[in-house]
Amino acid sequence: MNKMQLKLTTILVFLLLTIYSNGQDRKFGLGVVLGEPTGISGKYWTGENNAFDGAMAWSLKGEALYLHIDYLWHNFNLIQANKGKFPIYYGIGGFAVFSDDFRLGPQGNFGLAYMFDGAPLDIFAEIRPGLEILPEIDFGIGGGLGVRFYF
Repeated sequence: MNKMQLKLTTILVFLLLTIYSNGQDRKFGLGVVLGEPTGISGKYWTGENNAFDGAMAWSLKGEALYLHIDYLWHNFNLIQANKGKFPIYYGIGGFAVFSDDFRLGPQGNFGLAYMFDGAPLDIFAEIRPGLEILPEIDFGIGGGLGVRFYF
């Protein structure tokens, strides 16, 4: 890990701890996401149907540090479950990739989660189409499967 990646990791950990220290009623979840990229996933609920979602991960394409943050809207009514909740979610945000060449752009986020009844846990699957605007225009798709524990 180079100095820039170490600084960014330190800043992200500090931000996550700040959110955690202010989070009440289990609004903040932290876990892992496996896919492209693979790493740490966080989610902070701002209301009943809205949340910020982010990840700090290692991209297997080009060996790079990957960061993203999205604002999400959740629909809890499309899929009904006997226990727990099955929200479908969608959102918009941005990503940054730190490698030999810095990449940046907006992205969408579409996913499905299962929120366990009586347990501070969710599992999710999502896909994130993005438009790289720096250093050149390019389209890409990321996504993954993950699990988060809520504090």
